[in-house]
Amino acid sequence: MLLQRSFVCCTLILASLSGRHCSAQNTPAGNAAPDPSLAETVQQLQEQVKELRSIVSDLRSESEQYRAETRELREELHSAVAQLPAANKPDAVAVAQTASATPDQEASSAPAQESSSQGRLSKIEEEYDLLTGKIDDQYQTKVESRSKYKVRLSGLVLMDLFSNRGGVLNSDVPGQVDSDRDPLGRSNSTGISLRQSQIGLEVFGPELAGAKTSGDLQADFAGGFQYAPNGIALGLFRLRTATIHLDWAHTSIVAGQEAPFFSALSPTSFATLAEPALSEAGNLWMWIPQIRVQRRLTISENSNFLLQGGILDGLTGEPPVYAYGRRPQAGEYSRQPGYAGRVAWTHSIFGEPLTVGAGGYYSRQNWGFGRNLGAWVGTLDWSVPLGKMLGLSGEFFRGQGLGGLGGGSYQSALFSGNPTDPASRVQGLDALGGWAQLKVRASSKVEFNFAGGQDNPFASEIRAFPFSQYGSGGKNGPAARNQSGLMNVIYRPRSDLVFSAEYGHIATYQIDNTRYTADRFNLVMGILF
Repeated sequence: MLLQRSFVCCTLILASLSGRHCSAQNTPAGNAAPDPSLAETVQQLQEQVKELRSIVSDLRSESEQYRAETRELREELHSAVAQLPAANKPDAVAVAQTASATPDQEASSAPAQESSSQGRLSKIEEEYDLLTGKIDDQYQTKVESRSKYKVRLSGLVLMDLFSNRGGVLNSDVPGQVDSDRDPLGRSNSTGISLRQSQIGLEVFGPELAGAKTSGDLQADFAGGFQYAPNGIALGLFRLRTATIHLDWAHTSIVAGQEAPFFSALSPTSFATLAEPALSEAGNLWMWIPQIRVQRRLTISENSNFLLQGGILDGLTGEPPVYAYGRRPQAGEYSRQPGYAGRVAWTHSIFGEPLTVGAGGYYSRQNWGFGRNLGAWVGTLDWSVPLGKMLGLSGEFFRGQGLGGLGGGSYQSALFSGNPTDPASRVQGLDALGGWAQLKVRASSKVEFNFAGGQDNPFASEIRAFPFSQYGSGGKNGPAARNQSGLMNVIYRPRSDLVFSAEYGHIATYQIDNTRYTADRFNLVMGILF
């Protein structure tokens, strides 16, 4: 039979290849060394022959099974014919005789069975080749690590077409309005940017003292610009967040750089990824090095409490003095970190989590010549589902010396005179603000977001202490109030494709109550990987 001949041929091929391989190994030392590629080819052929022999063996077993089932069916048919009435027996006997083929007739049908088996074997070989190709492709594209633990690569390629009407400080990610026009009388602008694209890595490590370990790193290309022709299109690579996690069943330790855990929410927007949406209009944020411990307490099946506490680097919003080399900030000169805590209650409603949280932060700042002040903030945050289609979220804060968290237009301290004069006094800038967002989920692929916020430094303090060397501000000085609003539609036809259109309005007030406004329009297209 054909299967037997295939088996014999495969055996002969294996013996021939084995003989060639042995003769290559027995080559005298003085002769040419065997070709390593030939040895690899022989080994691959041997493995393929082994697989072929296994397939032939399986087919032979299936053939024997089919014959046994055929005999059983014949016996059942004979039994059924014997029980039929006499009038119906002739046709039944004819059928039985047709089914009961003689050995010679069965032998004559063997080529057809072998042809069917050969076709099945060919199909199996094609599927094997297809699977092998897929495995090879996966091997070529997978992310490898020096350790044995899994590493996952992710990212976002984001193109942003933007248009501004007004003199914004940052054209592709505007936060404040500088003035109506620049020195050359220009204000409106249109451009395209890809510097908000992101790259991420996740690593999943071993268990340590019963805790699962993991880490992640996120970076983008919004770290500034090269001083070169058209350098605005050559965004510099920068670190966003990087964290290490130790997770037990109800307790976690998180160490790394990320948003402050007592103010971790942000409005939804794909047009402002380089900085979170409303980051200069009531949304406290900054990617700060920190260590925290959190514990989740289960109250009931649908409710739990989250307790968080930790320390943070005492950043104050000061820009670096040198391009290379790190100079301490006023918070770091105090020789102690910032301290923070948060408590949050979560309850399931409409199948979604309702969360209400409250947090606090305190740090010391040393501004030289014995001038010290305490920076602090109290926060409230909420995320409330209003049904399956609607959701309301937001944050509120009140504090002092919040430049390191983006509050008070990134200003922490004000001075009565030149900051380098020991006689000048220092004042921590008080500020309050917040933001709120309404989310409308039209479908699983389309959502609408409406958000607005305000950051309000105390203008009376800015007037009383006019020197503000540290903090952001345009040519008109630091802002006394900054308001911003946005609305967008986000369409995700697939989980890895994003299309969005967004409109935003910004109003910046100076200490003399002069108001500058700007409007921005964004069309965003992105692909996640």
